[in-house]
Parts: sequence; structure tokens; C-alpha cells
Amino acid sequence: MLGGTEFVGRAVTEEALARGWEVTVFHRGRHAAPPGVAELLGDRTAEDGLAALAAPGPRTGNGNANGDAYDWDLVVDTWTGAPSAVRDAARLLADRAGRYVYVSSRSVYDYPAPAGLPEDAPLVAGASPDEDGKDGEVPYALAKRGGELAALDAFGDRALLVRAGLILGPGENVGRLPWWLTRIARGGPVLAPGTPDLRLQYIDARDLANWLLDAGSSGLGGPYNLVSRSGHATMGQLLDACVRATGSDATLRWTPAETVLAAGVEPWSDLPVWVPPGELYDAVHRGDVSKAYASGLRCRPVEETVADTWKWLEELGGRAPQRADRPTLGLDPRVEAELLAERA
Repeated sequence: MLGGTEFVGRAVTEEALARGWEVTVFHRGRHAAPPGVAELLGDRTAEDGLAALAAPGPRTGNGNANGDAYDWDLVVDTWTGAPSAVRDAARLLADRAGRYVYVSSRSVYDYPAPAGLPEDAPLVAGASPDEDGKDGEVPYALAKRGGELAALDAFGDRALLVRAGLILGPGENVGRLPWWLTRIARGGPVLAPGTPDLRLQYIDARDLANWLLDAGSSGLGGPYNLVSRSGHATMGQLLDACVRATGSDATLRWTPAETVLAAGVEPWSDLPVWVPPGELYDAVHRGDVSKAYASGLRCRPVEETVADTWKWLEELGGRAPQRADRPTLGLDPRVEAELLAERA
């Protein structure tokens, strides 16, 4: 596991451990790894940062084309920065690991991505596996597509590309569902954007982990859109679940999308998860996931995702971790108050 200490990477690591697998975690040491793993420390962006990974690992019963035993059956990589980091790790492990699973993103599709977009749709142009800009300097879509190319260059059909959509669940360090939960927990009138029947498409990090490990160990390769079916939950169901999970006296005040947008509120960032119908909505919440479901993807109810995320937040004292490379999300309370006053 390259990473394995936060959100998606941690969910994958914990699920692998729960299955009784032997897990090695290569990470920078900034966060504690789950108990029970073997740890290798290194910074993959630094010179000689992969030195610990270059050392021999625990041999498995499987072997490569040369008849040599693999150090690891499966490698999982969640890297979101410059693709050169994926390139270097994948090249190093190409003859030492059975398969390489790269957690990519549906952002790799050429925008605007129409509704019902399958895995063979046009991809963003200009990506390179050799791009070595600092974290944040490479646009997200190009970084993820470059990471895909790096995995494919090194592993070929032994590379599995997990094109995830919106990811929620316990451990989230981006601030989408945690923002809604903490806002609703404060109670009172809550601005709810658009209409409650807006269909959402997302995946719980634990469901992603389950599918990823099943798919990787069974030999699947190539790209898969990994997210729930559109309408697995609606915006109303998500926010209602937040009210129930927190036990709050919050009252959802559904406000027309036009009114929200006219106030300068930004979908997705000011009001996480929410995107009004249009080009961005089609790209985020209306993708084709038939391939993933045919291969065994199962998604838990939204109520479970919300309740477990709230329980996790409570254990942290109500303050979720925040990734340093992502902006803080959420609506300015003053803007919300003004909009609610207009609707009173």
C-alpha cells in the first residue's frame, strides 16, 4: 500500500487487514499506520525517497514472467500529485509485484463529460507520466491521467485503473460530508439547495476498498468507473440522514437553485456534494457504472455512510482532519443567514 494512512488509503489498508492479508505500508510517517502492518518509510517526491521500497519485500507464492517470486501480489496507489511519482514507483515495482491498482478519478474524461459516459469515452489531452511539477502545480485531471499512463507503462494489462467519483465516508479529509454534518448538528434553519429529489452519485470509501481488493486479487485490469448508480441516494435523503444521525433540531429550508446561484454561492465548494442540473452535474452525478456493477460493486445505504461518518467525527471531538492540498469547503454563515432571511 503506497500511502495507506488517510481516508481512501486507510480504508483499503484496514479492509485488507480484516481479510487476513499481509500488508506493507509505504508512507512518509506523517500519520500513524493502522496496527498490524509492516511499515516502510520514505518520501516518494524526494531524491532517493523510494530507497526503503527498493529493498526486498516478503516473497509470495506467485511469480513474474522470469519465474522469480513476487515481493507483493498487489500494489495499491492513491497518489494525487505529480504523475512522475507514480511512474517511479510503478517502474520500481514492475517485476516485483503482481498487479498495480491506481486510484484515479472520473476527472480524467474530457470536459464537458455528457451523462452516461462509459470508460472508453474521450480523455483529457496533454497528460504525461513524466510530469514532475510540485504538488498542486499539475491540474488534477492531468495529474490523474498522467498517473494512469504511468501505471499502464510499467504494468500494462496488469494495471487496474479505478476511476472514482465523489468519495464519502468515515475518515474523509476533504470536508464534504463532514461539513454538512457539523452544520446540521448546530441546528436551526439550514439552507438546503435546489430540490430534495436531486439524484446523487457517490461511493463510500469502504465500498471502494472492498471492490478494489476483490477486483485486484481476481485479476481485473483496465479502467473502471467506480461510484454508485445515479440516484443511489438523493440530496434530500443525504441531508435527512444527517439530521437523524446528529439528532439535531435542524430544519431543512429547500431553496431554488436559481436563488442560491444568484447569491454568488458556488456549487460543490460552498455547498459540498451539491451541483445543480447542467454540464457539471452530468459529469459528476450521471456517469455510467454498469461495468463496475457487473464486476461485483455493491454500495451500502446512505444512512449507514452518514451515521458512521458522524460517529467518527464525534470520536474526533467534532473536528475533521483537512488535507493541506485541498481548500476548506463550506458556506459562509453570513451568506446562509441572508438567504434564509429572504426565504422567511
